[in-house]
Amino acid sequence: MRFTRTYSADGDCYAGLTFEPRSSRIVNPDGSVIFEAKDVMVPSTWSQVAVDVLAQKYCRKAGIPKATTRVAEEGIPEWLQRSIADKAALDALSRDDQFGAERDARQVFNRMAGCWTYWGWKHGYFDSENDAQIYYDEMCAMLARQIGAPNSPQWFNTGLHWAYGISGPAQGHWYVEASDGVAKPSQDTYSHPQVSACFILGIEDDLVNEGGIFDGVIREARIFKGGSGSGANFSKLRAAGEKLTGGGTSSGLMSFLKVFDRAAGAIKSGGTTRRAAKMVVLNADHPDIEEFVNWKVREERKVADLVIGSRVFEKYLNEIISAARDTRVPEHARLDPSLNPHLRCAIRDAISGGVPSGATQNALDYARQGYTRIEVEQYDTSWDSEAYLTVSGQNSNNSVRLTNGFFEALDRDDDWLLTARTTGDVVKRLKARDLWEQIAVAAWQCADPGLQFDDTIQEWHTCSNDERINATNPCSEFIWVDDSACNLASLNLVKFLNDDGNFDAKRFAEASRVWTTTLEISVSMGQMPSKRIAEKNHRYRTLGLGYANLGTLLMRMGLPYDSEESFGWCGAINALLTGMAYRTSAEMAQKLGPFERFQANREPMLRVIRNHRRAAYAVDSNEYESLTVKPVTYAPTLFTQHTWALARKMWDEALSIGEVAGYRNAQVTVTAPTGTIGLVMDCDTTGIEPDFALVKFKKLAGGGYFKIVNQSVDAALHKLGYSQEQIDAIETYAKGTGTLEEAPHINRATLKAKGFDDEAVARIEAALPTAFELPFAFNKFVLGEEFCKVKLGLT
Repeated sequence: MRFTRTYSADGDCYAGLTFEPRSSRIVNPDGSVIFEAKDVMVPSTWSQVAVDVLAQKYCRKAGIPKATTRVAEEGIPEWLQRSIADKAALDALSRDDQFGAERDARQVFNRMAGCWTYWGWKHGYFDSENDAQIYYDEMCAMLARQIGAPNSPQWFNTGLHWAYGISGPAQGHWYVEASDGVAKPSQDTYSHPQVSACFILGIEDDLVNEGGIFDGVIREARIFKGGSGSGANFSKLRAAGEKLTGGGTSSGLMSFLKVFDRAAGAIKSGGTTRRAAKMVVLNADHPDIEEFVNWKVREERKVADLVIGSRVFEKYLNEIISAARDTRVPEHARLDPSLNPHLRCAIRDAISGGVPSGATQNALDYARQGYTRIEVEQYDTSWDSEAYLTVSGQNSNNSVRLTNGFFEALDRDDDWLLTARTTGDVVKRLKARDLWEQIAVAAWQCADPGLQFDDTIQEWHTCSNDERINATNPCSEFIWVDDSACNLASLNLVKFLNDDGNFDAKRFAEASRVWTTTLEISVSMGQMPSKRIAEKNHRYRTLGLGYANLGTLLMRMGLPYDSEESFGWCGAINALLTGMAYRTSAEMAQKLGPFERFQANREPMLRVIRNHRRAAYAVDSNEYESLTVKPVTYAPTLFTQHTWALARKMWDEALSIGEVAGYRNAQVTVTAPTGTIGLVMDCDTTGIEPDFALVKFKKLAGGGYFKIVNQSVDAALHKLGYSQEQIDAIETYAKGTGTLEEAPHINRATLKAKGFDDEAVARIEAALPTAFELPFAFNKFVLGEEFCKVKLGLT
């Protein structure tokens, strides 16, 4: 493939960019430091949040050699050869100075782009060495300019072996050798990195054999450890009470879901403080569907019970202790409920309030030993609190898979049948409307379960001749067959706005082509958590190119998010992204051949491509092939017509080239939530969503907070005609002043009256701009312990 320069210069991939040292510091509400990295070199245009994400999440924390040397490899240009630690150079350094952490963003960009280029060269993706060099430079430039970003596992794992020679013990992963298509066990952790964020597992109704329940726990553990997420449909598992082969009855689906949930909660994703990401799907005809739908609702109530109960429990126990020490009662009678009416009343109130009698006796025993108060552990409703750690169901997104038949039964007010997994017999009849009501109420109360529309999914399935699609990944952007994987990347839409405020469709299309190539190369170089997933990943080569910052793009255009013009922009951008990605996939198929299962699925895949093309042209609904629910389309307007015209051209070429050459990938695009990678690209909004608040506070797994301020308010208000004075006032109202100046109650004067000196006030002023709330600035870590004890007289 050939590549051209857009962002880089010949010999300088970071042309036009300035790098500067910045510090990253993540703190808790009390001011205690969770993470700190000083003098991290980053592009000067990056926000503090983007710096924090890179430094805390994506920079390798240890094991980076201070000196490296190239490893000669036949056929690989010298500049592209992988590196290992230079032992001779390291021996000249002290032991503590030989290895360290990544402290320059360019180290991260170079190792990822270099690794992609290395594998792309090995597998024949470039027409020439010059094309490989341009590709490398452009990828570095786009990463540094926050134009695009791969999914988190790439940041965690990609290039560590290529750039530094970092290895690690084999952990049961597999990869497919591109030259012969044979799956092989990985010999180490990083020479074939885990690069896919999304996995879908098949779970069989078997306890311990391969593909079964506890094998699924192990496969998920490998996925979570690499920083990725997995989803699975558990509908094959027997319901509670169904007969077992060896006699007895099954403990049921829910008992195993709780095992998976506990295992996921115990694993730190990617070896960092990310939580494991997990999706659980259940078909609506499973006998345990009602228990599944209401699972999280019940667990949420348990949390509420723990929070309320801990407070009530402490209140009643201390009332007993207080009554037992009531000086109005003679000392010899205080501990005897028959003689102390206050104690008798306190015990009765406690028992009436639900306190176990043993606990009331326990409180009385404490009083007898001279205790004046007892402290009971208090719980709260924070998602990482002890209360939530105590209950189940907190580590997964849950979804119910519904068919068109369910909605037809709903419309007719018919019964819905729940069937046994082993025999297919009907075990329960309930009204479809009753199950629908339970789903709706549960989602209203706790945001789960979500819905997956089975028949629509199968009708857009490009490889439906092989097997059905049963599940999705945790966020439901990747929808594919069981035991499959997908690596993702997102483009930052705002970066394609020109200075005149117009969307540059041509630059967006070119970036889509380059990033589609990157994701395809990643299929060849990556390892998978099982042999079966490695083989199916090779057969289908599914990709997940998407975008972030749509809400911000519309803000900067001055458009209401919920408007026809915005819907048209969203449709045009999606059409162009997917059309170009499939066109690129067809282009790669011309050079490298189509994915292995293309010929077997030629008819359904070309039918799906034709339907996509029809949607881009907004044809009459009668022209679609084999679709029950027709897609919603939007006609071009004065503003979107250029983007639509280019999108239609891409779909024309994607179809015409694909009809001859096939496609390199069975699937190419997704609409992902782009959480962490959206932050590292300084996106004000995530994937397709609008901004839910102009100032947001993100609590991090493992502790600490990010304060995220929407940076697009100024540009959006200028577009709408506001003056700079008005804009400044609006922004100050939204995010606060970040200073003590003119504050009405807590200000320099009131603090000095309390004993604060100029130095202490200056420390507080320095902490306020990034403070989550006031305790982040007023604490011993900002003020110093000596000041708090000596000047303020605190204990």
